[in-house]
Amino acid sequence: MSESIIKSKQVQKEVNGISTEVVCTEFSNYIFIVLSQYGKIGTLVSVSPDSRSNDISTPAFSTKVLLGKDEPLTHVCAKNLAMFVSQEAGNRPVLLGLALKDSSIDAIKKFKEIIKSCKVW
Repeated sequence: MSESIIKSKQVQKEVNGISTEVVCTEFSNYIFIVLSQYGKIGTLVSVSPDSRSNDISTPAFSTKVLLGKDEPLTHVCAKNLAMFVSQEAGNRPVLLGLALKDSSIDAIKKFKEIIKSCKVW
């Protein structure tokens, strides 16, 4: 059987008492991460390195809600969860599906650890 070209990992963990699923998939031009506490993709956010940034040491990232509610908190969560992935993946854009019951700072830190454990890039 031939191996799939697309690498994907899935993890399910409890975060602050809530069952949380993370699926990380690597495509040639972007990383797709679904972080769900509802069993669905939820709000789809694109997080990409901003090429207009002049300061190389602190790259700027732009976030854009492609599907779902466009709220300021969504952009903050997306940036926090996807920036390190993009940087580790050679500044590839990240497509992030968020369906969260708990978006506290504590939960975001735990989500980042789960995403790191699903590393496919």
